[in-house]
Amino acid sequence: MLLEIPDVLTPDEVRSMRDALDAADWLDGKVTAGAQSAKAKRNQQLAETHPLAEKLGQRILQALAANAVFMSAALPQRIYPPLFNRYTEGHDFGYHVDNAIRPISGTRERVRTDLSATLFLADPDSYEGGELVVRGAFGNHAVKLPAGSMLLYPGTSIHRVEPVTKGVRLASFFWVQSLIRDDGRREMLLDMDMSIQRLTQTGGDAEALIQLTGVYHNLLRHWAEL
Repeated sequence: MLLEIPDVLTPDEVRSMRDALDAADWLDGKVTAGAQSAKAKRNQQLAETHPLAEKLGQRILQALAANAVFMSAALPQRIYPPLFNRYTEGHDFGYHVDNAIRPISGTRERVRTDLSATLFLADPDSYEGGELVVRGAFGNHAVKLPAGSMLLYPGTSIHRVEPVTKGVRLASFFWVQSLIRDDGRREMLLDMDMSIQRLTQTGGDAEALIQLTGVYHNLLRHWAEL
């Protein structure tokens, strides 16, 4: 599942975050890279324990909790605290796969990375290059979304960030451990949930709607890992 979710943040929230991040102290992005991905990673990152990262991350988590599409698509059990990266001219991140398990800094908690997420914070016309390229069964998908919008994709995906040739690319990124580990099952449940919502809005057959809703919840009950 490769899903674009628009307007996770409002324009005012994006502007406020961007202003704060522009004044922040950035580290070499290799600080959170694995042994292999560090060789391909050329960017900057806000320290995980930086007070600004924690403050902005909490606002993003609040926005996600209120976003019906994200909740339906991800069925989140745990969300890794959002991180922030910055790509300037000459920065890129070659093809890599995210680590399967991510320990949360300063805790004993770990997150299985069923889903990866990139929340774009820079207007796409403010920088050149910097597309997120996700390799899938039907080829490569290059994505560069409006500020405040987010891409959700399987954590198993091989992906890269194209070189930035002009301007600054700002984004938040994080991982989701889903109640449903399998991507195909998650996509099936999302399609079913969207159908239920449309039928509810259009006044579909009440008995059929009850049956379909029952199938959805029984599948969720059968597949969910708690």
